[in-house]
Amino acid sequence: MAWLAVLVSVALIGSAPAAYSPKVTNPWFPLRPGTVLVYTGTKDGKPTRDVVTVTHRTIVVDGARCVVVQDRLYESGKLEERTSDYYTQDRAGNVWYFGEDTAELNASGKVVSTDGTWRAGRDGALPGIYMPASPQLGQTGRQEYYRGQAEDHFRVVGVSSVVHVPYVSSRAALETREWTPLEPGTLDQKLYVRGIGVVKEASLKGPVERAVLTTRSTR
Repeated sequence: MAWLAVLVSVALIGSAPAAYSPKVTNPWFPLRPGTVLVYTGTKDGKPTRDVVTVTHRTIVVDGARCVVVQDRLYESGKLEERTSDYYTQDRAGNVWYFGEDTAELNASGKVVSTDGTWRAGRDGALPGIYMPASPQLGQTGRQEYYRGQAEDHFRVVGVSSVVHVPYVSSRAALETREWTPLEPGTLDQKLYVRGIGVVKEASLKGPVERAVLTTRSTR
């Protein structure tokens, strides 16, 4: 059903772009311009700091106007990856992911890879639902699709999970599992708190990674 929803949405985008808005108000993944979320954790045994900024900029991707979210990942104090993600919301309240521009940097700050970059409507790439309007236990979906580059999936495994991170504690968190067929040995956990968004990410299988929300502010 999630895949059918993607096909229906793609058809609608070409004829009714007004059905999508860059004002993302979904309570499980709100994207209010000016919001800055800072996550700390580890990756490859090194300390990380991930700064996610919901900008005031928008961009049209495959006919849908999306809000631009900047993601800057620092590893051991140095910028390791920079990404611009493109999200939009339909009239029902589902948050759609329409693509990203990403770059990995070396220790000198030089771009060494742009693998994972994709935009809906280019080279067969399709948008996916990143966050349903009303997540239900057991619900699954594909968040993105660009063959061989971006094929993330999710499943809702908890709607009243317990989570404790430096910024917030909750006994009513939304918990998901995420995976991609491009990396069959990996499985990730994500926890969301209503009104905030992602508060924790952790690997359950594969390379050890972890990130928790430490601060949230508005510029």
